Amino acid sequence: MTEPRQKFASQARPEILDGVRAIAAEEGRQLQSVIEEALGEYVARKRGERPREQVLAHLSGSIEQHRDLYRRLAE
Repeated sequence: MTEPRQKFASQARPEILDGVRAIAAEEGRQLQSVIEEALGEYVARKRGERPREQVLAHLSGSIEQHRDLYRRLAE
């Protein structure tokens, strides 16, 4: 069973809305799904709950790619 949703209306600059629509299309997702994810990440970031998933993914990739460099810098 899905969680209940609440409708709301808002406005955004055209370039932002176009960008969100493009991301949704590229990922094969519904616009509302992308907006809900973005709002959830914004709230979590503002409340200091957790880093964004993309940040953690990039950090992990960087650690893997530059593991030797980080070890040398830590010495």
